[in-house]
Amino acid sequence: MAVTLVVHEHKRLGRGLDLAALAEQLRAAGIGLEFLTGELQGSHDPSGVVFTVLAALSGMEREYIRDRTLEGHESARARGKAIGGAAVTDENMLSMTLHLRAQDLSLRDVAARLVITSGKKKGCHPSAATVLRMLRDHDQQTAAM
Repeated sequence: MAVTLVVHEHKRLGRGLDLAALAEQLRAAGIGLEFLTGELQGSHDPSGVVFTVLAALSGMEREYIRDRTLEGHESARARGKAIGGAAVTDENMLSMTLHLRAQDLSLRDVAARLVITSGKKKGCHPSAATVLRMLRDHDQQTAAM
């Protein structure tokens, strides 16, 4: 009985070196490969040249996407646009955080006592990581003065 690994699209299988390593494992185990959609739709030999080229192209495509994303970020920054989500911290939260830190509370306890006052997360508590980042930024700015 022949065994075939069926994948929706080649992009779901992996990229670059991961895909090449998987191809070798499939070949060694005598397992075939079939793509249901995409430009490589159909059955393929994992050790074949088509699969090798696919692995190389997938790695290149990932780099191309990354480069385009970074270019988009640079372009947005040049136009004065903010990158990332909305800030959940403000000066009031910072002053409360500094007050609570002076009481030797843990980051989790500090976060549990703070409330986000604006944006999509209004009414929620910030994460301990957000509290840590806010304190770290404050300490760095204070040290720079």
